[in-house]
Amino acid sequence: MLNKLLSKKRYKNKELVSDKEEEFYRSSFHKDYDRLIFSNSFRRLSRKTQVHPLSKNDHIHNRLTHSLEVASVGRSLGLMAGEFLQKKYPEDDINPYDIAYIIQTACLAHDIGNPPFGHAGEEVIKEWFKKNEEKYFLENLTEDERLDFQHLDGNAQSFRIVTKLEHNLFKGGMCLTFATLGALVKYPYSSSNCVKTEKSKFNFFQSEKDFFKILFTELELTNKDGKYKRHPFSYLMEASDDICYGLLDLQDAIELKLIALTNVEDIFKLLCEKDIFDDIYNGDYLDIIKIEKLVADSINNLAKHTMQVFEANFDDILNDTQKANDLIKLFTDNNLKEGINKAKKIAQEKVFNEKRKIELELGAYNIIETLLDSLILATYELHQEKDENKLTFRNKRALALMGENKPKLEENLYSMYQRVIDYIVGMTDNHAQYIASQLNGALRY
Repeated sequence: MLNKLLSKKRYKNKELVSDKEEEFYRSSFHKDYDRLIFSNSFRRLSRKTQVHPLSKNDHIHNRLTHSLEVASVGRSLGLMAGEFLQKKYPEDDINPYDIAYIIQTACLAHDIGNPPFGHAGEEVIKEWFKKNEEKYFLENLTEDERLDFQHLDGNAQSFRIVTKLEHNLFKGGMCLTFATLGALVKYPYSSSNCVKTEKSKFNFFQSEKDFFKILFTELELTNKDGKYKRHPFSYLMEASDDICYGLLDLQDAIELKLIALTNVEDIFKLLCEKDIFDDIYNGDYLDIIKIEKLVADSINNLAKHTMQVFEANFDDILNDTQKANDLIKLFTDNNLKEGINKAKKIAQEKVFNEKRKIELELGAYNIIETLLDSLILATYELHQEKDENKLTFRNKRALALMGENKPKLEENLYSMYQRVIDYIVGMTDNHAQYIASQLNGALRY
């Protein structure tokens, strides 16, 4: 029954291919993990904001450390899910380690499409395209193309990177297995759905629309009405992310002295076993060690309950309506549900509104707006003139900064603008800051 959901097929050079052979020590799904972790896009996450931009404290999470921790939780959930499915479908010859690799790799890739400066960077790009929607340089885009930019989502960009940009440019990207790609998708619809939901959450741009259909048809995740269903493993990838950011933001906040351990005492009383909480909280440890230990026990408890909820709702997750929401909303343990929600709430109130974070995010607005102002207008002139030699000196030099990433004359305007977004999203915080300063005339040698 699960054979299609565990598809080892890949897409390369517009063809479906499979591994000709698998070594016992390196399965198809293990290869997915290797391709992801050795990629340039993944390494760049080490200099991208998780919550606190350009932090000088080396203990604070960045996108790379966050992704690695999410992948660790995802691997554990994958092994538990594999054991559950092995018993539920004994005829399918399921290997729990395959499930673990699929979810672990999806977790590693889930933030690979986030721009510099985290969600603040995402907001700047969206607002820039909304603010300029009546301008001459956007008027030739279709409505769906315009929506892709106005609702730019890191989830869709992550999908674009792994399926098109990284390793084999426009020839299949990382060529990951269909099972792993399916597990990566939380929002199986295009940006046009954002108009209905009023939320900028979607998983494929118009440029990836055709491949998305191939993928979800092969996985048999297409309903009779043509809408796509989520891959069951995407629920576990999502839960791994929710668990980690819900708690590790608090750990960072205590490290930065934005909150005290006493501010989160009630949260961990809900999430930890009583005797373990008492031993840690009253122990002879520094507060930063206490929070580390409390987070570890909490993650363990949350992961085990997540699997209980996944098992209880699995049949509903598989059916066409997929009434099951994200797994944390379906928690039946009220203490764990209240604890994780309180953790997210205090992060919103105390951490995300911290003064230095706000100051740096405002700076990020200026940086990314500078990049868009220069590169989109230069790209439009290139599209109109059809000859790089006819560009103004400034626009010619601005595009030269993009190197091999600069738009190609044979592309349509939408694709040319996408290359600009690919370039900006691929930047680290530091590189975006540097390029913006060059464009503003603050020369550095």
